Amino acid sequence: MPTAPHPQSTDELYQALQENRRRAYGRARTVTAEELVDAAEQFEEPAPLVRALLELQEAYTYGSEPRKSPVVFARLLTLFDEQPDVFDERLRHTLFWRFKWVANALRALPEIPLASLRQWLTEMRDRYEKAGLDLQPYYGQAYQLAAHIGEDTALAYELWAGRARTRLSDCEACEICERALYHLAAGDDERALRAWEPVLAGKESCQEEPARSFSYALLPLLRAGRTDEARELHLAGYRGCRRNPSMSGEVGRHLEFCALTGNEARGLELLAENRSLFDEVDSPREQFDFLTGVEVLLQRVELLGHGELPAAGFAGRTWTVTGLRAEVRERADGLAARFDARNGTTAHTDRRRVRLDRAPLLDELELTLRTRTLDDVTPAAPVAAPTTRTAPAVPEPLPELIVRARELDEQGHPDARACWARLRTLVAARDYTHPDDPAVGPLVRLRADLLDDEADRAREKDEFADAAALHEEAAGLYDDAGQPGHAAVARACALLATAELAAQGTDGGAEARDADDTRAQGTNGPDAKAAALTDAHACLVRLHEETPGLTPRQEARLLRLRATALGMRLQTSGSEEHIAPVLAEADLLHTFATRHDVDTQIAGALLLRATTYAMSGDLPAALTETDGALDRLKAHGPAWHLPRALALRGRLQLGLQNAQAAYTDLAEGLRLAADWPADAVDTSRLHSDLAGACLHLGRPDEALRHLTRSAELDLRGGSRFDAYCTYSNAAQLSLDLGRVEDCIALLDSLLAEPDVAAGKPDDRLIAQLRLTRARALHAGDDLKAATAEFVALAAESAGWDDDPGSHAMIAAETAVLLGESGEFGRAREAADQALAAHAEDPRPEQLSNCLRELARLQAERQGPDGLAGARAFLADAGRIADEARAAGHEVHGRPLDVALAYEHGRVNAYAGEYEDALTALEKALALLGEPGAEQERAGEWAECVRLAGAVEGIYLDRAAPALARLDAAVSRLTALGHTGETEPLTSLAARLRDEE
Repeated sequence: MPTAPHPQSTDELYQALQENRRRAYGRARTVTAEELVDAAEQFEEPAPLVRALLELQEAYTYGSEPRKSPVVFARLLTLFDEQPDVFDERLRHTLFWRFKWVANALRALPEIPLASLRQWLTEMRDRYEKAGLDLQPYYGQAYQLAAHIGEDTALAYELWAGRARTRLSDCEACEICERALYHLAAGDDERALRAWEPVLAGKESCQEEPARSFSYALLPLLRAGRTDEARELHLAGYRGCRRNPSMSGEVGRHLEFCALTGNEARGLELLAENRSLFDEVDSPREQFDFLTGVEVLLQRVELLGHGELPAAGFAGRTWTVTGLRAEVRERADGLAARFDARNGTTAHTDRRRVRLDRAPLLDELELTLRTRTLDDVTPAAPVAAPTTRTAPAVPEPLPELIVRARELDEQGHPDARACWARLRTLVAARDYTHPDDPAVGPLVRLRADLLDDEADRAREKDEFADAAALHEEAAGLYDDAGQPGHAAVARACALLATAELAAQGTDGGAEARDADDTRAQGTNGPDAKAAALTDAHACLVRLHEETPGLTPRQEARLLRLRATALGMRLQTSGSEEHIAPVLAEADLLHTFATRHDVDTQIAGALLLRATTYAMSGDLPAALTETDGALDRLKAHGPAWHLPRALALRGRLQLGLQNAQAAYTDLAEGLRLAADWPADAVDTSRLHSDLAGACLHLGRPDEALRHLTRSAELDLRGGSRFDAYCTYSNAAQLSLDLGRVEDCIALLDSLLAEPDVAAGKPDDRLIAQLRLTRARALHAGDDLKAATAEFVALAAESAGWDDDPGSHAMIAAETAVLLGESGEFGRAREAADQALAAHAEDPRPEQLSNCLRELARLQAERQGPDGLAGARAFLADAGRIADEARAAGHEVHGRPLDVALAYEHGRVNAYAGEYEDALTALEKALALLGEPGAEQERAGEWAECVRLAGAVEGIYLDRAAPALARLDAAVSRLTALGHTGETEPLTSLAARLRDEE
C-alpha cells in the first residue's frame, strides 16, 4: 500500500523526495523511497529516476540493508554508461562517491566471495582512472578490505594513508577514525587517542561521526585512566546511535562498555531500548558487531549470578539472560565462521574471543545520574535498606517470631516490618500450621495483625481507600479474636484514613481544575477538608471514650491519632483558631505518655508541638520545641526518631535562612538514618531536603546527587509518582548546570520505564519530562530531534482545555525551534496557536520573547524577503505589550516596549531598511532613558547604542554622528563605572575611524 499520494509530475516527485529525506532512516523511509522509484519510472526523462535511485540507495545503506544497495547502484551505473549527459557535475560526483558504499556493502555480506570483492575494487580503480580521478579513495577501500580480512594491513595502510586527500576521499572524520582504528588494532592506545583528538573534541563530524569514533574510543580512554571523558563520550555517543540499524555495531560497543564498568543494569536497560535491532539489522557485519557486544553484557550479568533476569531479545518469545546469551552466542559464532570461511582467515573469531575474554576495566563507574545495580532491576525486588545497615535478626521459631513482631510493633520499632514480612510469607504457605500456644493466640489474631501492617503500608503510599478497608477488616478479625483494644485502634486508623481520602480530593487533578470556585470550596475545598477532619476527630474521641479496657499503649495510640487529625486540619485550613486545639491534644498525649512511660509517644507529642508551631508560622518557637524533642530523644530514645527530628530541625533552619545549620542537621540525620530501613525514617525526604540546603549553599552538584538518591529510594519503595517528580527536578537542575547529556540520559531512562511508556502516571508529569528532554536536546544542538518533540508536545497540549497557559508556552517554544529550522510557515502556525491560548490565559513575557525571536530569525535568514513576515511577528508582539500595559501586568525582565523597539531596529537592519532601523533604535534609547548605577540596564543601553552606531556609521555611511554617539556613550558609562560595557563601543568607534 502506498505511503503517500503518487506524484503526478516531476515537481511533485522532487518535493516528495525532499520530504522523504527529512524522515529518519528505517523501513518507513525505505518503503517510501521504493515507491518513489516506481513513480519516477513513469516519466520519460531519466533525471527523476536517477535522483530517486540515489535516494533509494541511501535509504538501503543507512537502513542497514547492504544486499539491496549494490543492485540499485548497478542500475545507476548503467544509466551513467548509457546517458552520461544526464549526470551533471553534482550527480557525477555522487555516483563516483558511492563506489565506496558498494565496496562497504559487499564486505558486510559473507556470501559474497572474496574474489568478487577484489573484482569490485578493480572496477572502481578502472572507473576512477578512466574518469581522471585520483586513486586515494580506491586505496582507502583496499585498506579497509585488508583490515576486514586481517591480512597485509600494514602495506595497505601505508598505500592509503600516505596519499593526499581528494574531493572523493571519505570525510576527514571518517578517515581519522580509520587511522585511529589501525593504531588501536596494533595495540597502541595512546597513538589511537591522539589521532582521534579532532573528532573527540567535536572539530570534525559527518553522518556517522563522531558517534562511531566515540564507541571505539571508550575502552582506550578507560585504559588511559581518562574515565570522565569516557563517561561523557558514552552518554553523547550512545544518543547518536541508539535504535539506528546502520549503527547497531556501535550500540553493541556501548553495551560492552556498560558491562566492563559495573553498569550491567544500565546495559540491560539500553538493550531493551534497542530490542528492534535484533530483527531490523539486515547487515551480517553489523549483526556480528552488535551480537558480540550483547554477548559481552549477558556473559557478565550471568557471571554475577543474575542469569534468571528477563532480557530483551529476538522477537517471538520471552528471554532470560541465560537463554538469550546461548542464542546470541550461537548466531554470532555462526557469523564469525561464515566471515572467516569467506576471507580465509580467523580474524573474526579472534576478534570475538578478545572481546569476550576481556576482564572488567573498572568495578564501578557512575555513568548516569540514575545509578542502579542488577538487584534494582530484579522483578519484585524488595525495598532495599541502606547497605551500611545489618539486617534485623528475625527469630526462627514461629512462636518467638510472632511474639517479637507484636512487641516491636507496640514500640513502633522499624524492625517490626521485617518480622511481619517473614510471617506473611509463612502464613501464605499451604503447609502453614499455626502454633497452639496461649502466648501467641489464635490464627485469626495473627491474620488481623498482618492486615493491620498491610494497611499501614498502604497509608504511607497515600492509598487511603485501601488503608481504610484493610484497617476495618483487621478490626473485625480482632473482634473475632477477643481483642477489643486492638479492634478500637484499627477502627481509629480506618477513620483517619477515610478522612484523609476525603481531604485528598482537592489536591489537584482535572476534576478540581474544571470545577468552578464555588463548587470547589463547597465540596472539595479547604473548608470541606477541614470539616471532614473535624468529624474524624469527633469520632476518634467518641471511640476512645466508649472503648473500655484499653492498655496504656493502646490509649496513647488513640490520643496520637486524635492529635494527628487536628494537626492535619490545621495543615489544611491554616486557620489560627485551629492551632490551640492541636497543642491541647499534643499536651494531653504528652502527659499521658509520660505518666505511663511510653517513649515513642512522648517523642511523637513533642514533635507534633514543633510541627504545629511551624505550620502556624512561628519558626523560632518550632525550633525551640524541636531542640527539646532532640534532647529527650538523645537521652531516652527511641533512637529511630532522631533522623526525623533532625530533618525537622533542618527544614526549620532553612526556613530561618540558616542554610549551613540546616545542612549540618540534615547530614547528621542522614548519617543516623543508615541504621534504620529507609522507609521507616523517610531517608528519601532527608536526601530531598539536603538537596535544598545544598542549593542554598551554592553546591548544585551535591544537590543533584541527593535529588537522584531521593528519587531512587521513592521508586524502590513504590512511590513512583513522587520519584518521577523528584527526577524531573533533578533533570531540570542538571540542564541548568549545563550537564546536557546527563539530563538527556536520565530522562531517556525514565521515559523507558514500563509504566511511563504506557502513560500510566499523570499525563502532565510525563509531558514535563518530555518537555525538559526536548529543551535538553535543543541545548545539545540536536535541533531536529528537539523540534520533533516540541511539535508533538504542542499537539498534545492543545487538548489541555484546563491549562491553556501551558499550551501557550509550549507552542511558543515550538514556534521558535521551527524558526531556527527555517520552517517559518509552520512557525507562524505554531505562534498562532500560542496566541490563541494566550488569549485565554495570558503569558505576555513568554509570548513577546517568542515573537521577537521569530522576527529576528526570519529577518536574519531571509533578509528583505522575510521582512513582511518578521514585521507581522513584531506586530503581534506589539499588541501583547499594549494588552499587558492595559492590564497592569508587572514585567520581571526587560520592559516589553523597549525590547520591541530594539527588535524593530535589529529586524530592519537585517532586511536592509537602515533608516527604519535607526528610527526604531532611537525610540528604544528614549524608552530606556539614560543609564544609571544598575549594570544590567547599562548593558542594555550600551548594546542599543552599539547597534545604532553600527547602522548609522557603517550602513548609512554617517561616521561623524555615529562617532559622536559612541564617544558620548563611552564617557557616560565610564563616569558611572561601567567600564566593561564600553569595550564593544570603543571597538566599533576604532573601526569607524580606521575606515575614515
